[in-house]
Amino acid sequence: MRIIIVALLITMLFSLLFATYDKDIDHLISDAENGDMEAQYILGLSYYRGEGVEKNSKQAVYWYEKAANQGYAYAQNNLGSCYAKGDGVVKNYKQAVYWYEKAANQGHADAQNNLGVCYEFGKGVVQNYQTAYFWYLLASANGIEKAKDNMDRIAQDLSPSQQIEIQNRATRWFENNNGR
Repeated sequence: MRIIIVALLITMLFSLLFATYDKDIDHLISDAENGDMEAQYILGLSYYRGEGVEKNSKQAVYWYEKAANQGYAYAQNNLGSCYAKGDGVVKNYKQAVYWYEKAANQGHADAQNNLGVCYEFGKGVVQNYQTAYFWYLLASANGIEKAKDNMDRIAQDLSPSQQIEIQNRATRWFENNNGR
C-alpha cells in the first residue's frame, strides 16, 4: 500500500512539473512572438537544445535571428555559430563573421574569441594574425581561458612591437567600450 501511495505521489509530481513546464514554454512562445528579444533568444536556445520543444535547428536560427536583429549579443553569437557550422542554415563564414562582430563589439567574450578564430584561420575574412590576436586578447581579458591559449599560439607569429601595439589598441577599445 505504501508503495502505491509513493508511486501516485511521484506520478502527480511529474504531471505537475510537466504541466508547469509546458505552460512556461507557452508563455515563452507568446513573449517571443510579441517581440521580447530575451524570450526570442531563450526560445531559440530551447529549439537548439530540444528543451521543452522538439529539437529544431531551423527554428533555433529563426528565433536567434529575431533577437539578433534587435541587438541581443548572445543571440548574435549563437547565430554566428550556426552559420559557421551550417547548423539550421547553409554554412556561410561571412555571415558568421558578421554576427560575431556585432556581438564582439558589445563585449560578448565568446564572440570575441570566435571572431579571433575566424581571423586566425581566414574563415569569412582575410587571414590576419594581428586582428586575431586583438580579438583573442579582448576575449582573454573577459575571462575566456581558451582565448589565452589561442593568443599564445599565434604570438610567435607577431613581433614584440606588434604585440605591444595590439595591446595598446585593446586598452583603447576597453576605454571606449566601458570596460566590456
